[in-house]
Amino acid sequence: MVLRRNKVEIGNYGPEVSESEIAAEVELASSITRKSSEPRLYSDPNFLIVRATASAGQTECERRIPMRRHGATLVSVFVFVGAALIASCAKPYHEQNERYVFVATNINLPYWQEAKAGFLDAAKALGVKGELVGPTGYAPHAELVAFQQIVEQQPAGICLSAARPEIFQADIDKAVAQGIPVICVDADVPDSRRVLYIGTDNFKAGRESLRQLAALVPGNGSIAVVTIPGQRNLDDRLAGVADTLKNFPAIKLTKILDDKGDVRSAFDQVTELIQKKEKLDGIICLEATGGSGAAEAVHRFNMEGKLPIVAFDDDPETLDWIGRGAIAATITQKPYVMSYYGLKILDDLHHNAVHQFKDWRSAPAAPAPTSVDTGTVVVDKSNLEVYRQALAAHPKPL
Repeated sequence: MVLRRNKVEIGNYGPEVSESEIAAEVELASSITRKSSEPRLYSDPNFLIVRATASAGQTECERRIPMRRHGATLVSVFVFVGAALIASCAKPYHEQNERYVFVATNINLPYWQEAKAGFLDAAKALGVKGELVGPTGYAPHAELVAFQQIVEQQPAGICLSAARPEIFQADIDKAVAQGIPVICVDADVPDSRRVLYIGTDNFKAGRESLRQLAALVPGNGSIAVVTIPGQRNLDDRLAGVADTLKNFPAIKLTKILDDKGDVRSAFDQVTELIQKKEKLDGIICLEATGGSGAAEAVHRFNMEGKLPIVAFDDDPETLDWIGRGAIAATITQKPYVMSYYGLKILDDLHHNAVHQFKDWRSAPAAPAPTSVDTGTVVVDKSNLEVYRQALAAHPKPL
């Protein structure tokens, strides 16, 4: 081999090498390759001797491959493969078929569709399954059957809006005894073993309804309330109305109408009161369908503005009647928020994510708040369009 200069610079591949050092390395490489046709490690761990049959155009220095470079690459490969193996062996946080269920009644109402959106969005964010089930009309006993069927399927957790608390208590207790967390949403069953209640403080919401109507009823006035007697959340709202009446002694509650969650029933009963010319100076509706039913009756007799209505919830029809002047205001809730955080708390309970106790099932108290008030919003003509625009951008069921 003829060298064009006394020293060859290896650049970034190693230190300068003298001609005599190169000759010694070539001789050593030749003796090694004569003994074996396989590549072998040179005594210097920084270099690997390649086959003697390398291209004739290469110098011996060019044939030496730095072990430093290969070593760093191999370490990176081993770290990556190791991490991949650990990840593949690790148990995922959520089971593949982990499922949470929301049970309610009258689920075709826009209110419950908004709750469904929150529930499914939370399920997607967590990577679990979620669904809303229950009768499409107001049917407490059919809702109970649906709840019992879901418990038999052993879901990871249940959100429940109980139409009649007294008929649900025993089955809620059985579900929790089986290790299924149950959260009451919108309507509570406080004497059961449910983990917590999340939703509107209905007593406060009833008080707000009366305050809104009192501002619209001049002097002495008689009012009617449209509700569903026996449904816990609505009874709490009615109690709030009755309590606040103490602050307005000139206003008397003279009629309580049971519309059974049906808009036509509300229309018929309010129509009858108007036709009989009974003294009626204002109407409070404590459930979602009553507002639009009462507004339609008022509109029929051209009494917009003369017979004020304070409604509940933000059904599209209710908002339309505010725009048309038949409903003065409505007390809106946050069903999306209730169900979204309801599922997330269920998920924490199922996985014992809050480590105050070893296991929530055997703990003296659940590692969660006992009650979460999601609040209300008063909507009238002054903020109707702003509220509608906010709803238009609201997440839909995914």
